[in-house]
Amino acid sequence: MGIGDGAWVGLMLGNVPDFVILCLALSKLGAVVVPLDPTTGPRELEMVLEAAPLRALITRPRGGDGSASNPGAPGSGPISASPTRSSVSGPLSTTPPSKFVPESRRRLQGTLLTCGLYRRSPAPDFKERGAVAVHFTATVGGDPHGIVRTQENVAAVAEIVGKALEVKPTDRFLIAEALHHSYGFDLGLVPSLAHGATLFLEDEISAKRIAKLLRDHEVDVFPGTPSLYGALVRVPTSRPLKVSNPRFLSSGSPLPPTIAEGFHGRYGVRPLSLYHSTQAGPLAIDRQGRDPGTVGRAMDPVELKVAAPDGGKVSAGTIGPLWARSKALSTLAVPKIRLPGRSGEIAVGGFDGDGWFRTGDLGQIDRAGRVTITGREDDLVKVDGKRMALSEVAVCLQTFPKVKAAKARIVTDDLGGPMVVAQVVRAGTCNAEDLIDHCARNLAPYKVPRQIEFCEQV
Repeated sequence: MGIGDGAWVGLMLGNVPDFVILCLALSKLGAVVVPLDPTTGPRELEMVLEAAPLRALITRPRGGDGSASNPGAPGSGPISASPTRSSVSGPLSTTPPSKFVPESRRRLQGTLLTCGLYRRSPAPDFKERGAVAVHFTATVGGDPHGIVRTQENVAAVAEIVGKALEVKPTDRFLIAEALHHSYGFDLGLVPSLAHGATLFLEDEISAKRIAKLLRDHEVDVFPGTPSLYGALVRVPTSRPLKVSNPRFLSSGSPLPPTIAEGFHGRYGVRPLSLYHSTQAGPLAIDRQGRDPGTVGRAMDPVELKVAAPDGGKVSAGTIGPLWARSKALSTLAVPKIRLPGRSGEIAVGGFDGDGWFRTGDLGQIDRAGRVTITGREDDLVKVDGKRMALSEVAVCLQTFPKVKAAKARIVTDDLGGPMVVAQVVRAGTCNAEDLIDHCARNLAPYKVPRQIEFCEQV
């Protein structure tokens, strides 16, 4: 197919063996793996294609032939750059046409996967720096932002996770978190391959099924989120697991004590709070799992500190910007954006002269080295481990004809985990279902508000 050294290849797949096989195959070719969410909408995919010079995009078969369900398919029409609503209850129109239409589409032999080929050239600068994978997250405005990871970064992830979790070839990983997301990639795919462990993949998020898999396969390592652990607590048929050295991880949002204790009571295993980011990789872990309010100590050899916005020292125990330094930390990204910052300060997402990265998270570190995350410096939040901008939800709601103003926030349910809730000022008659449907057509599922609160002002 002409995919070779330096080519960027998107994998829009779920947690299936094909994802692992293609990662290894592309690695052997010297290509760059770009994992993408299969639920990515046309508008967001357009921005990804603008940022990343994809030579190919590999997808699973999807029903229908419309551009929304099968992006870039021949005869389906181009991908929309900016979907707009043609009427209050009518469908979305797709204008203007995409400039990224595949020159051809081919079936991968022996599979049901489709490979769309684009006339795009490799990015030589990234190849020279050792780029092997690109993980997309969100900017403050909600636009896709690709974190370019080098061979050194990925090798460092394998070393850090291997040490922190004491990974052995006899370990059994169950990965239900998405492999296309850096959390599932870093805490599942990378360490299991690097250390020769067994990898079980689950593509369906069903708490009942996952509880059965954990028990039947005697899983040792299980990366999850607070919302997933909350769902597992509610499985009525659950019973204690018989695992000698369980390492069940929780990341993506704070782990509520009720969920932590509920899971321990039902399964006999304590979830371990973990601090992870797409750009910096694995950072800290509470190895004992007895204090969900903290994410524990920095993993060896990761360095963490609380410092002033300019990188200067602050007194012990102060809540302030969290900074990280690690070989797993990526310094490359697409598209290249200008980071706004005040005079004399290092911008959020920027680096100081000594290689310290300002994460954008706020927190404190106690005298024992335990890190507590207290918030963010911007409006970026995590839902089910995925980074999103609350402003993106507000802007989406404000494009609805009957909405005057909108504001989004995160509400954490003790058992259900974090969810998006939106406040809306109406400019006409509309109901919550109309607004949720509107968001569902324009945003990824995890960004869609679960509740709408109507008010006079926001």
